[in-house]
Amino acid sequence: MTHSQGNVEGSYRVPSFEHARVADAMRPGLISCAPETPLETVARMMATNHVHSIVVTRSAGGAGRPWGIVSDIDLVRVAGDAEDRTAGETCQTEVVSVGPDDTLRHAAQLMAKHGTGHLLVVDPQRGEPVGVLSTLDVAGVVAWARG
Repeated sequence: MTHSQGNVEGSYRVPSFEHARVADAMRPGLISCAPETPLETVARMMATNHVHSIVVTRSAGGAGRPWGIVSDIDLVRVAGDAEDRTAGETCQTEVVSVGPDDTLRHAAQLMAKHGTGHLLVVDPQRGEPVGVLSTLDVAGVVAWARG
């Protein structure tokens, strides 16, 4: 398969991996839930919104401080026992974060170091989460980057 130098239908344009920032690849916004949310509800949220993770926050309605992340891999690990579990019982509670201006290389190194597929992207001025960066987002930059 060959591609022309212009934009390819279905692709996006980003800088090369060496020059990319987290903001170039991240998904803005977050989908969140409280720790007591049933895991089946979390799975439905992922499927409905076509995302691979849900941020678990400390207050109802998902408006509080990030406390953990439930990923699709976490769901797979407990799939047979998901009926009686909650987001708080299942989530990865070491939330690793980066800023939107951090390099994508640094973000990828953090993912490898912490063994996680998702990083919380936090605005450094406000200290508030602004999005999520996943391994799939990094793969998109590797696949579609233009020098």
